[in-house]
Amino acid sequence: MNIESPPTGESKKKKKKGRGIWSSLLYFAGVAALVAGIYWVAPASSESVSEVEAAAIDTTTTVALVRVEAPSYIPGEEPIADAADVILPSVVHIQTSSGLGSGVIYDSSGLIVTAAHVVGDDETVSVRFADGEQVTGTVLGAAADVDIAVIQVDRTGLPAAGFSLEKPRVGQLAIAIGSPWGLESTVTAGIISAVDQTNCGFDSCVSMVQTDAAINPGNSGGALVDRNGLVVGINVSIFTESGANDGVGFAVPAKTAMEYAGSIVSGESIEPAFLGVTGDFVTEGQAGALITEVLPGTAAEDAEILVGDVVIAIGGVEIQGIDDLAAQVRAHRPGEVVDLILIRDGEELVLEVTLGGRDDDPS
Repeated sequence: MNIESPPTGESKKKKKKGRGIWSSLLYFAGVAALVAGIYWVAPASSESVSEVEAAAIDTTTTVALVRVEAPSYIPGEEPIADAADVILPSVVHIQTSSGLGSGVIYDSSGLIVTAAHVVGDDETVSVRFADGEQVTGTVLGAAADVDIAVIQVDRTGLPAAGFSLEKPRVGQLAIAIGSPWGLESTVTAGIISAVDQTNCGFDSCVSMVQTDAAINPGNSGGALVDRNGLVVGINVSIFTESGANDGVGFAVPAKTAMEYAGSIVSGESIEPAFLGVTGDFVTEGQAGALITEVLPGTAAEDAEILVGDVVIAIGGVEIQGIDDLAAQVRAHRPGEVVDLILIRDGEELVLEVTLGGRDDDPS
């Protein structure tokens, strides 16, 4: 009776070595599968594995890899995407003799609001819609003081955007839509960083909405919208020391944009309000605008504002300095009545002021 001898030490080593090779091959095959599995994920539970897929799973691996379908879209869970769906059809690409910009359809009859510096001195511009159609638009007018212009195109039934005339809240979601660097229908998102922010980057100081949503050249004239896709501002400028977006962008408030657009279309005066004072920053004590001169025959004189008064608020907005006063006055129109709060001889006074109008006034 022949009995086989037990494996020698050498044969044991060979068998172990052979198993090691196969184990290594399985390991590297598993790694390769993981690397190649860009569209594959581990199942959340065994219930997501079909019987066919389960039968194909290699039991030597520790992770079962299966292909799963993307989750179904649920409205409300993607507020940025929801807002983009609403506003994108209303944002247009504008090409002028000097560059590129954006615009927002605000009336289905063919009216588009944009930034005044986008159209410049051009009387006509090229407008391309979200559906790709390109037409020639006529510049109806521009209010350079607040950087708003209106373009009219010969096309009706356009998808007009909705505008929110309420002041946005600091910290709320903000979404910018436009054509930065000519890249059409681009969506960026951030928050409202500030409201009633004074921007003196152009020929005058203007009260604007500030956002950290990325805004770059080409975004000017495009929409800044809330989570509902309602326009809260028209993007016009950025503050930057690098030449690119540094997270400080500015938009003309929607209410201001619509008021001036209406005046442009109707042929009414587009001059901003005029108070009739010159001033300086307060160097000591409570912040405000120190009045150094009251011009005769102006709204300031009629309201009995005096040299030495320190204006600390107008129209419910706090004033930190003379630039803020200039911007807030310019946010109103001639004939509007506002409450002006000031400090005189240590006492706080409230004056009712009916604003006048004058194109060349610095405040």
